[in-house]
Amino acid sequence: MRSRRGPRPARWRPGLLTWVAAGCALIGIGLLTYTPAASWLHQYEQSRLIDAYNRQALAEQEASADRVETPDAALSEAASYNEKLSFGAIVEANTHVPTGVGDEVGSEYWDLLNGPAEIMSRIRVPSIDVDLPVYHGTSDVALLRGAGHLRGTSLPVGGPSTHAVITAHRGLAEATMFTNLDRVQVGDRFTLETFGEVLVYEVRATQVVAPEESQSLRAQEGRDLVTLVTCTPLGINSHRILVLGERVLPTPEQDVAAALRSSELPRFPWWAVLSTTALLCTVGFVWRAGFRDAGRDHGRSLDSAG
Repeated sequence: MRSRRGPRPARWRPGLLTWVAAGCALIGIGLLTYTPAASWLHQYEQSRLIDAYNRQALAEQEASADRVETPDAALSEAASYNEKLSFGAIVEANTHVPTGVGDEVGSEYWDLLNGPAEIMSRIRVPSIDVDLPVYHGTSDVALLRGAGHLRGTSLPVGGPSTHAVITAHRGLAEATMFTNLDRVQVGDRFTLETFGEVLVYEVRATQVVAPEESQSLRAQEGRDLVTLVTCTPLGINSHRILVLGERVLPTPEQDVAAALRSSELPRFPWWAVLSTTALLCTVGFVWRAGFRDAGRDHGRSLDSAG
């Protein structure tokens, strides 16, 4: 008499609850990874553009005299522009950036300090890991790519009685920018690199101002100033953080030596290691749970067959 064969055991079959748990885990990993990943990629792109800017600055320093525009010529034209500029800037409520109201001579602004990828300068704030290209103007396009120079204020080439204003976004999910500008303290230093010229500024004051308080953005006789500006509070943008820096002269040798180097950002992507580990743990969970669920179903089948 032929023996009766029991139900064939299942090899791997995750249950519905296993798939739901795995799906929730993947969504969580994606949400936690998006911000650091987007910021890292944005910093990588900025670093690539800065490297291109540095390469041109180095090439122009070594160029022959018959080149159309040398770094010295570009800086000289920018300094001349600053001398003719009637400075002014206001900080309006419920906007992302301040507004320049300086009277310019002609329409030459966009042609001055026009480097690779339209970069005019590079700003580094080591205390908060900022290393950004600086673009002309404060349009949405410019500020999504890096920092913006406020048109109507001095170009970032230094000099007595100048006051450049550099602004950037704060609180973007996909980029750090000036998010941590509120952590900058008096005594910290930041650096502008403009067509090979290294300008070091030491922070003299930080303040949060209301829209009507714009006097501190004006040029001061004999002083070489730069103010970094961003919005606050996050998501409301009713006030502005102002970080005022004054030129350090002579320029420290270590800053001159560090000029035109590749950006140290982005840092090692630890977020990728953590997210990959979490992903592998999720895969391992589904794999083991699939056999467990299949074994449980197989046991129920044997019970029903008995």
